[in-house]
Formats: sequence, structure tokens, C-alpha cells
Amino acid sequence: MAKQVFINGDFVEEDKAVLHFRDLSVQRGYGVFDFFRLVGNEPLFIEDHLDRFYLSAEGLHLPITFSRQEIKNIILELIKRNNMPGPGIRLQLTGGYSEDGFTAAKPNFIVSQQSFASPAKEQIEKGLKLLSYPYQRQLSRIKTIDYLMAIWLQPVLKEKGFNDALYHHDGLITECPRNNFFMVTSDDVLVTPAENILAGITRKKLLELARNSFKVEERPINLDELKEAKEAFITSTTKQILPVMQIDETILPERKMTMELLQLFQSCYKC
Repeated sequence: MAKQVFINGDFVEEDKAVLHFRDLSVQRGYGVFDFFRLVGNEPLFIEDHLDRFYLSAEGLHLPITFSRQEIKNIILELIKRNNMPGPGIRLQLTGGYSEDGFTAAKPNFIVSQQSFASPAKEQIEKGLKLLSYPYQRQLSRIKTIDYLMAIWLQPVLKEKGFNDALYHHDGLITECPRNNFFMVTSDDVLVTPAENILAGITRKKLLELARNSFKVEERPINLDELKEAKEAFITSTTKQILPVMQIDETILPERKMTMELLQLFQSCYKC
């Protein structure tokens, strides 16, 4: 049976879930989304993701015509129809079919099921190499579909031998294109930026766990502080917690706290 997608009130086969070119997501890259993983067939942190999805939609002035419970029912029905335990669910709300290509119209609402690869053991052991890059995302608190800079940077990162970018603005670290950033200071304080970022759900859950065992600070991180850091890692729905072994030319020597937090997170949430 072909994989199904929910679009504007109907379940259809994936290759039939199409949008007209007039949609503002096509014309102007205007829309919001959210993505969460499944543990077996159970949505992980669904309430948190729905909170953020509704806030993102409100932030872009896009009305959601489905209730929260209706969206939950749609997700559960899609999981049942596709019978694909373990991947993730993507919610997307677009700017709609705009007559003038600039004014938002009635949004299109899509729920799809997508596979992704969790970091392999080798990748966790090796860690990531991040290249710092001066950039501040627009409307950073909203999970928009705008990843223009992140995609544009891909050949640059590949050419220089880095895995991902680490954005900074006015000398302060913010986030990676699809991940939140954490640093461990020389005196074992876990620090993460609190402003001009997308508030990740994995970030939120990790902070709740970390405060029970470690000293934690949410504050600005100066770019120069990275040179004195003991550890660093990123968090996201798909990556969970992934060590960073290098930022620019700075090699990060340890990952003790990173691995402790990864084990704690996975044991608490069975993922």
C-alpha cells in the first residue's frame, strides 16, 4: 500500500498530495512547520510540538482551522494507515493560494510521515565539525520553512570540510541551522543561548534533566568563549544530542558531560 499523506481534510497517496504553484510557500517561501519523532508508533513530546506549531502559525498570521484534538486524531490515523513505526511526523501550514503572489490566503495544511536516519555510533564517537558564520535568522522564534542560508551554505561547508554551520550575530553565538547549541565551560557549567534562537523541544527537555545534576546557564555566549570550552554539542529532534569535536580551528578535548546527558536523555525517554 502506498504511503499516505493528509492534506486539507483528506488522506491521499503521497504522490497525489500536491500544491498549486500559486501557494505562497512556493512563491515566497512563506509557511511554518513542525517535526517530531515516533517511538514505535507513539508520538514523542507531541504536546510540546503542537504548542510550538500553533505559536508559529500565529506568529505568521496563519489560521489553523483544525482543533488541537483533530490534529492529534489525524496524526494517529496517519500512523495507523501507514504502519511505519519509528520515523517522524511533519506538520506544515502554508501561506495559501495567493492571488497577487504576496498576500496570504487560506492556508494549506499537510501532515506527512517521513523517515530519517538517527546518528550512527561512529558519528557520535567522531563528533561534528562546525564552521562559525555571521547570520541571524528572521523571526527566529518561529519555525518557518525558510532555510535559504542553511542550504546555500552546503557547498561552502563541504569545500572547507565542515559538517554544519554555527550562526553568530554581533559577536554572540545563536544556533545551528537545524539545531540548538550547548557549550561546557572550563569550570563545568552547561551554557546555551537563550535569545535570537528557535526554542527546540529537545533543548527544553534536556535542560529540565540537566538542571537536576549540573549547573546550567541560559545566557549569551561570546564567540571568543568557544576557544576556552571543554565540550560542546547540538540538540534536535532527529540528532537528539550529538557531540561537537571542532569549531573553526578550535578542537574541543572532552565529551564527558555530553555522553552523560545523551545516556540520561535516551534512558528517560526510551528513544
